[in-house]
Amino acid sequence: MSDVWVFGYGSLVWRPAFEHAERRPGFVNGYVRRFWQGSTDHRGVPGAPGRVVTLLPGGAADRVWGMVYRLHAETREAILQALDVREQGGYERLEFDVRVPDEPGGPVRALTYVATPDNANYLGPAPLQQIAAQVVKSRGPSGANVDYVLELERALQGLGAEDSHVSELAEHIRALTAQDLERGNE
Repeated sequence: MSDVWVFGYGSLVWRPAFEHAERRPGFVNGYVRRFWQGSTDHRGVPGAPGRVVTLLPGGAADRVWGMVYRLHAETREAILQALDVREQGGYERLEFDVRVPDEPGGPVRALTYVATPDNANYLGPAPLQQIAAQVVKSRGPSGANVDYVLELERALQGLGAEDSHVSELAEHIRALTAQDLERGNE
């Protein structure tokens, strides 16, 4: 059986929480990453969802960086079942060609979880200030929504990967939390 790869572009970039045979940076072309998916099971709760990322079709010049993981053959089915549970809040498992720098065989075919607009938790577009305000007040079983955004930004910076949507949202969040701190000191 051929290798099974998983591509992560959100929390899987910094917190895969599964054993893997190999972990490498990679990217998909023609897509953008957006905080348009609601999270009621990890970074928010029912009635007060957090916001997490999904992939959307973009232009030919668009590129989304993340991490690609090659799974061990003996644990792959258990890992995929666990990922199906982890991503059950509106994500579908799809396959993408992921480009891995210095991979001699070209792109690897990887499983990726994408939230589509037809799922119940899909929130869609909103101004970044509005998304930031929602993120700042959201918390769920996996922790504060702010941590999700800032950890993703940090991980992408570590890869040398620029994502203006993530970095601009992080700036809005820092501005909001600084304002909250100033108000608390008054």
